[in-house]
Amino acid sequence: MPISRRHPIAAAIALPAVALLLAGCASPTAASPEASSDTASSGYPLTIDNCGTEVTLDAAPERVLTVKSSTLELMLALGLADRVIGSAFSDGPLPEELADAASDIEVVSDKVPSQEATLALEPDLVFAGWESNLSAEGAGERADLAKLGVNSYVAPAACKEAGYMPDPLTFDEVFREFTEAGDVFGVPDAAADLVAEQQADLDAIAPNDEGLTALWYSSGDETPYVGAGIGAPQMIMAAAGLDNIAKDVHDTWTSMSWEAIVDANPDVIVLVDAAWNTADQKIAQLEANPATAALPAVQQQRYVVLDFPSTEAGVRNVGAVASTVDQLAALDGQASE
Repeated sequence: MPISRRHPIAAAIALPAVALLLAGCASPTAASPEASSDTASSGYPLTIDNCGTEVTLDAAPERVLTVKSSTLELMLALGLADRVIGSAFSDGPLPEELADAASDIEVVSDKVPSQEATLALEPDLVFAGWESNLSAEGAGERADLAKLGVNSYVAPAACKEAGYMPDPLTFDEVFREFTEAGDVFGVPDAAADLVAEQQADLDAIAPNDEGLTALWYSSGDETPYVGAGIGAPQMIMAAAGLDNIAKDVHDTWTSMSWEAIVDANPDVIVLVDAAWNTADQKIAQLEANPATAALPAVQQQRYVVLDFPSTEAGVRNVGAVASTVDQLAALDGQASE
C-alpha cells in the first residue's frame, strides 16, 4: 500500500555525535609537516596552508567572527563559544545540543557581512565556511584583511583549488579538519575528544543493507541541483548504505535533468530542507511534474529529509547519517503497515 503523507521534519534529526563534545584529551595533528612540527613543539607560532593561503598565527585567536553554520557549530563543539564575537550567514537554527552555548553570541548579519561591518567588530580571525565569503563583495579579500591585522581561515572542505579540495570528501578528512581546527584555536585536546566521540558514533551506525538507489535533491525547479560523487552528499549517502544515482559525476554538486532522474528511477529521494527551498516545496515540485509524479518513490512518499546545515561538511554529518538510516527504517515500517 502507498506510504502515508507523513515525512520526518528536519528539526527532529538525531545528532548523537554533538551532545558531549566540549572536552577531551589527545595529541593534535595538522595540515602540513610545518604545522605538525610547530604544534608538537610549542603550539605557536603556527603556520598552515589554508586553501592556498598561508596563515600564520602567533597565538590562539580570541575574537572570532564565524560565517556559515558549519564554522559556528564547530566552534561550539570545541567549547569555544566565549571566543565567538559574532556569527553571520547561518543556514538554519542550531541543534538543541549547541543552542544554549550560543545564547550570548550576537548574530551580526543574515548574509555575509561587508568588510566594513567585519572590521567594526575588531576580530582577530574570520572563520569562513566558504571561500567566497572572503571576497571584496563579502567580508573582505584575505590579503586585505591580513594587512589590517585580521587573519582568516576557511573550512578546508570548502577549498576549491586542485590539491586543496577534498577529492573525495571522507569522514577521515572531516575528522582531520576538526583536528586542524583544534590546532588553529589552541584546543587540541577538545578536538581529539570531538573526533573520538564522532568516530565512535559513526562506527555504531549499521548502514541500510537493502541496496537502495537514491537521489539527493538539494534545490532547483526547472533544473534540479543534486548531490554528486565527491562531496558531503555522497559521503553521507554512502555511509548510510544508499547508492547515489549521480555518484559518477566528479563534483560535489551538479545539475541533473528531470529526464535523467526519471530514467534512474531512484528508490529513495533525499530532500534537503532549507529555509529558501524547503522539503515541502521540493515535494510539491516532484508531484507537480508529470514525469516525476509517476516515480514510485514519489507516489509512495519515500523521502528522507535532512536540514541544510547537516549536509555541509561539519560536526552534524555523523548525525545526518544516523538520521538517514533511521528514516529509511521508518519508511520500511510504514510500507509494511
